[in-house]
Amino acid sequence: MPTPSLATTIAGVRLRSPVILAAGTAGTLDELADVLDLSRVGAVVTKSITPLPREGNRPWRVVPLRAGMLNAVGLANVGIDAFVRDHAPRIASIPAPVIGSVAGFSVDDYVRVAGAMDAVDALAAIELNISCPNVHKGCEFASDPALLGELIRAVRDAVRRKPLFVKLSPIPTGRTTMTDIARAAADPGGPQTGGPGSRPGADAVCIANTTPAMAIDPETRRPRLGRVVGGLSGPAVHAMAVKLVFDVYRNFARDAGLPIVGVGGVLTWQDAAEFILAGAGAVQVGTALFADPRAPIRIAGGLVSWVKRQRALSITDLIGKVDLSQSQER
Repeated sequence: MPTPSLATTIAGVRLRSPVILAAGTAGTLDELADVLDLSRVGAVVTKSITPLPREGNRPWRVVPLRAGMLNAVGLANVGIDAFVRDHAPRIASIPAPVIGSVAGFSVDDYVRVAGAMDAVDALAAIELNISCPNVHKGCEFASDPALLGELIRAVRDAVRRKPLFVKLSPIPTGRTTMTDIARAAADPGGPQTGGPGSRPGADAVCIANTTPAMAIDPETRRPRLGRVVGGLSGPAVHAMAVKLVFDVYRNFARDAGLPIVGVGGVLTWQDAAEFILAGAGAVQVGTALFADPRAPIRIAGGLVSWVKRQRALSITDLIGKVDLSQSQER
């Protein structure tokens, strides 16, 4: 049997591998190139960029835990003007698609940064980070379908050239489900404003960002993070994220043709394979990079062997193919 293909396409963005470097874990752009061959990853997501530069939260900003990592970096970044001036000219030389991550605190913030990124020819797509739990109002848009629809409509009016990804929070509030949030991202209502042939809203959704959490030092009785609360990532959130991908894929994305990128605790090829079987077309790796910057290559190698054992020609043949025949759902 020939070596199976890991190539996949998410919202028109062609990836040689489904393994993507997540925003905030690979530097502003290509800092990991010193230790990781970027030609062997699916794509690189930039640091989340805001309209103005941000120093981020006060220390401590990262705390290791038994089952992952707690962070409250606070969207530290150079700001959109410096990004366009100093970093964007280098994007074309990076041997993998680059996805620009956008963050903000208002609709106007997102529109400004997304519009500026839309004008950068070398960027392959734009990802809206609407789900950062370690800044004030960082998850506001991700918990309210009406607010999210308003944001997506405004951003779509500014983003006319590139696919739009939306990174969702794992914790919708009240009676709102993850499917409700994904549907609002993909179909925000109102007239279609994107480019020719585009969706009215998101072209893909990334499920999910870090989970709000905290840690306390028993001896000092003080929170271990300077901001008190941060975002939990790593193995502790993986099973929850798999379930969210599974729900959104079955309840909405499969029939709507909306691609999903699975995010949360991908440390091994098995973690990535779970996301694929649940319905994701690609995965993002974040926390694993802090322990092993070459983890994406190891994960991709394991996926090749897995796809071959499954007697599939391509990893895309396994998207959403979890076997429920012996399962009982209530």
